[in-house]
Amino acid sequence: MTFDFPAFLVLASVLTGGIWLVDALVFAPRRRQAGEAGTPSKEPVLVEYARSFFPVIFAVLILRSFLVEPFRIPSNSMMPTLLTGDFILVNKFSYGLRLPVINAKFLDLGEPHRGDVVVFRYPLDPKVDYIKRVIGLPGDKVYYRNKTVLVNDQPMAQLPVGEYTGVGSGREMTGAREALESLDGVDHSILTRPAAPDLPFGCQVLALGPVVVPPGHYFVMGDNRDNSNDSRCWGFVPEENLVGKAFGIWMHWDGRRDGFPIAWSRLGSGID
Repeated sequence: MTFDFPAFLVLASVLTGGIWLVDALVFAPRRRQAGEAGTPSKEPVLVEYARSFFPVIFAVLILRSFLVEPFRIPSNSMMPTLLTGDFILVNKFSYGLRLPVINAKFLDLGEPHRGDVVVFRYPLDPKVDYIKRVIGLPGDKVYYRNKTVLVNDQPMAQLPVGEYTGVGSGREMTGAREALESLDGVDHSILTRPAAPDLPFGCQVLALGPVVVPPGHYFVMGDNRDNSNDSRCWGFVPEENLVGKAFGIWMHWDGRRDGFPIAWSRLGSGID
């Protein structure tokens, strides 16, 4: 069972705020009157806790819903840009502000650009968050052939870097080919295995050739091209599923690393 943290924050804010408000309007004045009459009454413990917790819970709700939300990277699909165990920050207002829980947009502030690293609700199971890179925008013609992305029939340039050496949970990618790919001037590293097929097993979206991204949707892929469940497999990301743009790494903890599990060099890194 998936824990719905946004719903919990909304419910906790309503409960604690409601208890505090009702007490302030109804019961607190009665206690003051009783005190003036010589029979003082203490504030109930429930009200004391509600008054203490409400500002904290409400502040977290506002921060997480409209400004910045933390996520942890659980897999290798975005290597080498993001590693398993990276704790990242996501800008929640890059693509507009949405109401918590119902996710209805009430303020449009921008749209994804090609090359953005985005967090979104997985179209096949919206309770699960995914992170991938935007490859195709609405109206783009997208294809993937010979380990190369083609957008509107133009291959995206790649500069070979060499053989990749993985560490910790990413050790399995040692020996993969690393290259620097450019998407509309957004340079980022990717990993491929020349012997692997262009479409991972079971991925059929591009099996019959290029696809055109429909209006209000995006085509996304992982930077670890041969180890990613992405738009090649299940199709497009609806605009309403977007959560935000990933912009920084604030912690890295991987228990499979040799020695200490924290990679200090990754702390404070930006995400290209």
